[in-house]
Amino acid sequence: MGSDAASVAGIPSPRDIKVHRLMCMELIKFVTGVAMLLPAIEEARPGSNPGIQVLCQLTRALDKAKDILQHCSESSKLYLALTGNVILSRCNKSKKLLEQSLSCVQNMVPVMLATQISQLVADLGAGIFSLDPSEEEARKVLSKLLHQYTSTTHSGEEHVFEAIQIAMRSLRITSPKDLLIEKRSIKKQLEKIGEGDPPKRKILLIFLSLLNKNGTSIVAEHTENGSLQHEDSLEYEVESRLKCNHNDAQRDIFNGSRLPDEFKCPLSSRLMYDPVVIASGQTYERFWIEKWFAQGNDTCPKTKRKLVHLSSTPNNSMKDLISRWTAAHGVSVVDPSVQATVGHSWESSSTSIASLSSSMMDLSINIDFSNLSLGTSDASFASHASHSKISNDFHKGQSRESIHEMELERLTRLSSLSWESQCNLVGNIRNMLTQNGEASNWMSSDNFIQKLFRFLKDAHKCDDQDAQLLGCQSLLAVLDECGSSLPYLNDDAFALLTSLLGSEVSKEAIAIFKVLSRHQNCHHKITMSGALPILLEILDAHSRELQEPAIKILCNLSGSSKIGSLIEPSELVPKLVPFLEDTVLARNCVIILHNLCNKEDARIAIAETDGCIAAVVKLLERDSHKDQEHAVDFLLSLCLQRVQYCQLVMDEGVIPELVSVSINGNNKAKAMALELLRLLKGEFSDTGESYKPEIDIPKPPTTDITQQKSRSQGTGIFGKFFSKRSSPTAKRINRK
Repeated sequence: MGSDAASVAGIPSPRDIKVHRLMCMELIKFVTGVAMLLPAIEEARPGSNPGIQVLCQLTRALDKAKDILQHCSESSKLYLALTGNVILSRCNKSKKLLEQSLSCVQNMVPVMLATQISQLVADLGAGIFSLDPSEEEARKVLSKLLHQYTSTTHSGEEHVFEAIQIAMRSLRITSPKDLLIEKRSIKKQLEKIGEGDPPKRKILLIFLSLLNKNGTSIVAEHTENGSLQHEDSLEYEVESRLKCNHNDAQRDIFNGSRLPDEFKCPLSSRLMYDPVVIASGQTYERFWIEKWFAQGNDTCPKTKRKLVHLSSTPNNSMKDLISRWTAAHGVSVVDPSVQATVGHSWESSSTSIASLSSSMMDLSINIDFSNLSLGTSDASFASHASHSKISNDFHKGQSRESIHEMELERLTRLSSLSWESQCNLVGNIRNMLTQNGEASNWMSSDNFIQKLFRFLKDAHKCDDQDAQLLGCQSLLAVLDECGSSLPYLNDDAFALLTSLLGSEVSKEAIAIFKVLSRHQNCHHKITMSGALPILLEILDAHSRELQEPAIKILCNLSGSSKIGSLIEPSELVPKLVPFLEDTVLARNCVIILHNLCNKEDARIAIAETDGCIAAVVKLLERDSHKDQEHAVDFLLSLCLQRVQYCQLVMDEGVIPELVSVSINGNNKAKAMALELLRLLKGEFSDTGESYKPEIDIPKPPTTDITQQKSRSQGTGIFGKFFSKRSSPTAKRINRK
């Protein structure tokens, strides 16, 4: 880790850390890990608004951590020791900020990168900061010394000498060089703050005065006692490095036994909680392999070979082996799908100096310690008590987010609340989501959405319709803002939504399905949930508010070749015909027909459904160029398949409308209309009849279409082009 840290800009060397070295070594490990992953995260380009915001937050959290490290490498040892509790608080806050940012970002990047981030998040969650006992001793001595030194009745010079001697020995200021460096550090801090921070300036001046008066004598006494102190310092540094360098190596060691490789998921390299076998025969953690598939991958991550199917089978024998091993070694396995993620709000900084204030509350020195700061690193964590201005970009709407924090903190323990409290909480979150669009950006994580789905499931079980409405509205608000970074949803979530389609919250449930249908990785799960038959039933109902989203969902699903094959055309096509006359829904209906046209059974169903082709031809008469475009596109796709379909289209008197579109439509519609005219002309030429007179298809007549139609109704093939036949349009097609 040491070499890695040295290669990351802005991170001081562990050797340069003056005080709180163990805490800083731990923080350096985290900062280095984040900094090394940051280029890959940026390259993944989480380009949605939430992604950009979280990426900026991660960068700022990283900068704050670097500021703490820089502060501990440049400031006075005495001052660092005095503010030890503040440094500890800053380290914990910085760790939490990094953990929060990474937890959000891992839901927006490819699964291979997400597994690395997940491991780092786990390490951050397990990280512990604590004050070194010797530095804690120095803090207490200095605190007491300041109290007595500024008191009008302080004890004699002998006590002051003894106190500063203990502090210097604890902080390893034991040589003339150490003393000189400490004095220079104090002077640099004084120059840096100028007259802007009187309390801090007064403390530093007291320390400088004490060192000038007693430092030389104390150092001389240490020098007479030999080099013992230097050896202690060297041993301390060696222990610090060993702790940092061996931390990663010991990650897979449990009670002296190394974790077997076969128990680790090839994707995450972590102990598997729910091992499953996929088509390649490889075993993975269910959560990670499903996330891999959800991102559109259809290969085995380990073998790189394309899979024949994406289903998985529980590996019960492997799970049994893992259970025995963990029981024997006292290891608990974390379920990655429900692993507690950190809160999605930023921790308030209102108590940034509270621990220091409380530890020095008995001081009678005339200094307001609630305003005591850490310098540049503390500016970013300034407290509300001192009215310091927080960066607008990072803490905009602080009071509002503080309210959000409380609600989200309660959400993490939602199941432990009473049902009434759960409903009130979800209602408050629903209001935050609907009234503040930005809230969705930092609430759209896997863990947050899983909590809402769990609440919705409980509401469905107890048949609480008001609670179901709250849950659906909250989910809809979050999912609608997710953009391309849709969190992973398991099969149970889709099954739950399907069960709500026939309930009092059908409108909200189908709206959620509409949002999910925009994402191709959800198409298979929507279909497998049993939603398709219910959507078809909705088309027969007389509820416009349900029919419109149902058709949009079917439109999105039909675009997937795998899902389109699961739709039964003979059931769907007749249900779409009435909507082809609807000015709003016709376009999506034509798109569905066009998407289904690549299968013969669908083409037969279209040909045999009364009024289907006629309704599509009628769309050519509309003023909407997009409607014309989709109608021509469908007719061309149909006619390209078999000559019988050309005949059916001709039976509807399509030629005048095609000529009109070829002149007045948009560019795409014009090109397709001309292509269809040439196709129909070619098919009729093959019948042996000749054109009388010839029609110049690329240059259609410019005369009025109605007049042209009336003049052309005569004998021969020209009359066939411009007249409707009296035979039924629903002509049966030879299925062979």
